[in-house]
Amino acid sequence: MTNNKTVWSSSDGDLRKKEQNTSHARSLPPQQQTAYLHRESGGRGGKVVSVVKNLVLTDDDLKALAKILKQECGTGGTVKDGLIEIQGEHRQRMAEVLTKLGYKVKIAGG
Repeated sequence: MTNNKTVWSSSDGDLRKKEQNTSHARSLPPQQQTAYLHRESGGRGGKVVSVVKNLVLTDDDLKALAKILKQECGTGGTVKDGLIEIQGEHRQRMAEVLTKLGYKVKIAGG
């Protein structure tokens, strides 16, 4: 982005989001990544989701990993803004699956 201090414009919307949502050209191998597993419930009517953060993956690879995690946990989920959200408290099971796939895993939050 240029030195322009504008963060919102009527034609382009929120310019900060464009800077954050840059798609990665290539995925890093699992052995070079650490997946952080968080539990969130804010803004979801008290319902809990398990979130996988800090993965450098292409959109297709993120969707494929989300599909694997949803199948292993037996629940629904989605990919939003480069994060994988799985419905329910499944961090322990997700950690096992990600470790088998070669990722380093850190469980964060309470």
